[in-house]
Amino acid sequence: QVQLEESGGGQVQPGDSLRLSCTASVRAYSSHVMGWYRQAPGKERELVASISSGGLTNYADSVKGRFTISRDNAKNTAYLRMNSLKPEDTAVYYCKARNIGLALDYWGQGTQVTVSS
Repeated sequence: QVQLEESGGGQVQPGDSLRLSCTASVRAYSSHVMGWYRQAPGKERELVASISSGGLTNYADSVKGRFTISRDNAKNTAYLRMNSLKPEDTAVYYCKARNIGLALDYWGQGTQVTVSS
């Protein structure tokens, strides 16, 4: 049974920072591509950032320069550091682990991030 557990969400003011964590109980974690997605009310879920098993990263244009994705394979954990948060970053943030070989995706339950003054 694969489980992903996110943490670190909350309510902050514009300009503040947060760090999200995603710990995965999955075999061969290091071979999975890890991604952070978000879904705002009334909008589709969108990719925020991803990191490959080799550490290659990809970011949505809207978060480039503000967000940083990283991973610690020894802890089976991926992180999303979010700086200079804006109200438009408000959403539920989801973690995804993708097993490339099996073409399987595993999702976390999501964590709410609210940016408001």
